[in-house]
Amino acid sequence: MDRLIHTVGNALTNLRDTQIISAQNLANQSVPGYRRDMSGEGSTVFAMQLDGLGVRAFQQPAESYSFSEDSGFLDQTGEPLDIAIADKGYFYVKPEEGPPALTRRGDLRVDLRGRLLNGAGEEVLDAQQAPIVVPPFTDIVVNEIGELSIQPPDAPPGERVLVATLGTYVPDGTQVLRKGEDGQIRLENGQVPPSNQLAEVRQGVLERSNVNTTDELINAIDLQRGFELNMKMVSEAKRLDEAAGSLVKLPEG
Repeated sequence: MDRLIHTVGNALTNLRDTQIISAQNLANQSVPGYRRDMSGEGSTVFAMQLDGLGVRAFQQPAESYSFSEDSGFLDQTGEPLDIAIADKGYFYVKPEEGPPALTRRGDLRVDLRGRLLNGAGEEVLDAQQAPIVVPPFTDIVVNEIGELSIQPPDAPPGERVLVATLGTYVPDGTQVLRKGEDGQIRLENGQVPPSNQLAEVRQGVLERSNVNTTDELINAIDLQRGFELNMKMVSEAKRLDEAAGSLVKLPEG
């Protein structure tokens, strides 16, 4: 009985964690470039009993979670500061807190200090992982290899100045990317790989999140059913425990 109740309790904990991930995906379905979180399988541990391994095994969640690398829908916006990566790859950003990270988010803007930021307020980095500062301009162009050039206000029409090259990285399959506790994408060691500038950048295009709302809602229904089934198991364990207790109960009188 002890084994049953602890097994069900562990299953309920895992269901709770999966529900949190599903809710996180639904909450970020409208965030440009958001990568859908996936449940981490974690690892299995065995309970200790009398200085030895017991027969009860429990699943512990992973410290970092995997995510879907499927591309989201590419929306033609025509805005010069909306950019997207055509297929595989990532941009480099520097969050307000923490080390540099990788992202697919491309809704950019230039603040009053000339810093190039994305919609989350993260600094966009160049190929050397340095923040990009954009001088005043009347027009801005980003080409396919990520070169950012502007037309200064006092320049003749058609004259452009190269400001920076957006840092991009396309995974080669030898390194595993994970999401950390802050939701940022990095290598498993918490660092980012050096840029290889292999991504194809498109201007005037914005990638939507790769969250499928229908799939997430169906998954939420399945999780709710799993929760109800496990709660029934708790009630059944209680009934069996009470029945076993009545068998060993001393007769009265």
